[in-house]
Amino acid sequence: MLPKSDNIVAIATAPGKGGIGVVRISGANLLEANTPLIKFVPNPRKATYTPFYDAAGEVIDQGIVIFFPAPHSYTGEDVLELQGHGGPAVLQLLLQQCLKLGSRLALPGEFTQRAYLNNKLDLAQAESVADLIDASTAQAAKSAMRSLMGDFSKVIHDLVAQLIDLRMLVEAMLDFPEEELDLPDVSRRDIKLSNIQEQLSKTLELAQQGSLLREGAHVALIGQPNVGKSSLLNSLSGDEVALVSEVPGTTRDVIRQTIQLNGIPLHIIDTAGLRDTIDVVEKLGIERTRSTIANADVILFMLDSQKGFSSEDQKILTELPNDTPRIFIYNKVDLQIKQPAHPEIDEAQDIVYISAKTGQGLPLLKERLLTLIGWHQEAGVFMARERHVQALEQAYKHLLDASSELSRAEFFAEELRLAQESLNTITGDFSSDDLLGEIFSRFCIGK
Repeated sequence: MLPKSDNIVAIATAPGKGGIGVVRISGANLLEANTPLIKFVPNPRKATYTPFYDAAGEVIDQGIVIFFPAPHSYTGEDVLELQGHGGPAVLQLLLQQCLKLGSRLALPGEFTQRAYLNNKLDLAQAESVADLIDASTAQAAKSAMRSLMGDFSKVIHDLVAQLIDLRMLVEAMLDFPEEELDLPDVSRRDIKLSNIQEQLSKTLELAQQGSLLREGAHVALIGQPNVGKSSLLNSLSGDEVALVSEVPGTTRDVIRQTIQLNGIPLHIIDTAGLRDTIDVVEKLGIERTRSTIANADVILFMLDSQKGFSSEDQKILTELPNDTPRIFIYNKVDLQIKQPAHPEIDEAQDIVYISAKTGQGLPLLKERLLTLIGWHQEAGVFMARERHVQALEQAYKHLLDASSELSRAEFFAEELRLAQESLNTITGDFSSDDLLGEIFSRFCIGK
């Protein structure tokens, strides 16, 4: 716990010019320490228009001051907000005066960290503050707000409560090993375990959807030169982000563009065409292409529908990671008199015929792409991070292991304990200091 006397200050609004800028102070005895700045005692939670003074008594700016006394504030401490004009110079003058009056510059995420340490937010809610700020789509923002309001935490707390109830039943059975177990107790145990597994499975599914909203997916466009990769990128993004030419090898380096499909951010990477070349620059682009493919979540393998699946395409196919999902896209169907027959490729693979030029087949491609990355519209999706998903997966594994230990009560009870411990890391009821430092260091200063 940070000391109450340690007052922190930061500019809470984004860098740059704006109509309004906010300087936020949190700590103890803020009114007494900052009297030279505002020269009066503001009423709690009441906005008051006032000048802000420097050490010489000259006016720095004019604006609104609001005082939030502890514990009814964002951080749970006394909080003083100074809302002035949003110019960088005037905000810096105001910040410097606060520092002269005894506050220190806040670390990234320190305001939210204090809110967590003072039990104003749990860890999942605290993380959703940063997720709400960083949300790149409307759907992501809604899900982050749902988590901030505590929907995700309520689900986790309910699962933990059910686990505690089941553990109490199991411990009671362990306390009397000499007595024969009653059938009703065994039946209750199995029903409770089944219900927890079912609810945890649903929660994991929602968390995975939330993780997609937050992180998106990396999609690599690959294929031979001049099959239309850049044209498809332009069509998906709705902008001329890539140079299109009939000259093979026009794209010599990876081009990255983020688009949105149903609120999901997709990081599309247009790669250099894979082929043998003596061009030094193109060779470097091809090497980057291979690195991009290795890290992609989905591969869009583009081919020319006029030429079909060639030996060169087969050579590229053999270089692809076997475990990366892919869609085979036959482009330029607008140039065909009739759609060609499907080539002899693994029947399990997705094949889509499109025209990047006219837009034919693009809706189907988008639909297949969302399906391949695992997105399906779900009600009640909450924002989740990779660590949340991993914790839920660990908890679910422990429950599965518990199911195999029904005949050995001690092992069964231990697996339940481990499942509960995994869930507690999500809300911060059990978290290491290293984890907390890693989480809050990624926040912006002033939040």
